[in-house]
Amino acid sequence: MKKIVIHSGYIKLDQFLKLSDCVSTGGMAKALLQEGHVLVNGEPEDRRGRKLYPGDKVEVKGEGIFEVTGGEEQA
Repeated sequence: MKKIVIHSGYIKLDQFLKLSDCVSTGGMAKALLQEGHVLVNGEPEDRRGRKLYPGDKVEVKGEGIFEVTGGEEQA
């Protein structure tokens, strides 16, 4: 499982997919979600704006499983 560190309280799913190098554009993220290739905490997810928090797990078919982890808050 790959850990992806965020430096805020949450990250939107489409931004997370780009940060984790699963996609390179928002359009690619939208297509990936519409095709049902993304699970969040074991449940299918198709909303680009879904908020992810530290501890959430994201599975992307063909890419692997990722865990959202929190970094230190930026001041």
